[in-house]
Amino acid sequence: MRVVLGEDLALLRDGLIRLLTAHDFDVVEAVDSGPALLEALVQHKPDVAVVDVRLPPTFTDEGLKAAIEARKQVPGLPILVLSQYVEQLYARELLSDRAGGVGYLLKDRVSEVSQFVDAVRRVAAGGTAMDPDVISQLLARRERDEPLGSLTPREREVLSLMAEGRSNAAIAARMFVTEKAVSKHTNNIFSKLMLPPSEDDNRRVLAVLAYLNDMNG
Repeated sequence: MRVVLGEDLALLRDGLIRLLTAHDFDVVEAVDSGPALLEALVQHKPDVAVVDVRLPPTFTDEGLKAAIEARKQVPGLPILVLSQYVEQLYARELLSDRAGGVGYLLKDRVSEVSQFVDAVRRVAAGGTAMDPDVISQLLARRERDEPLGSLTPREREVLSLMAEGRSNAAIAARMFVTEKAVSKHTNNIFSKLMLPPSEDDNRRVLAVLAYLNDMNG
């Protein structure tokens, strides 16, 4: 699986290269600036890009801008964003085109190697990997508003786990309930959010996240 990495901190960049290589990823190029990242993404068209939000020259949102521009030139290019903090604007912008695999993880998650590797693979496969802290903040921001506010605590928990990219089976195992119970909660969530149910887990998650994105826009 071919990866392009965008990270300006040399120590972290080297660590990510070693980690990804150890798990059978092929890091075709690792760059340290926004312009170099855009060029690498368009040139290599990797299976997935792992991108730091803040890259030179501005150290603001250079990495994300490069990734979004690359997705315009390479539609559906899977992007996994790494950030030091929960920055809701970036999460919304990443989801705005609703195309291809997307992920948003805090850099602290990299230390949880198995979860990080799973997130990279999930995004490369066209799925979604959203950091639990990002999801909780997106949910909390509008928790009193309708129709999100109409969700029960159990439904909110299911929605949060769905947004992390978990399957019904994984949610059931996490919550110690049956898959049938999770399916019932899921149907209730889509009904309350006025989103059509779907058998495609990735599309379901993207639909929910896109809905949260619209509410926070």
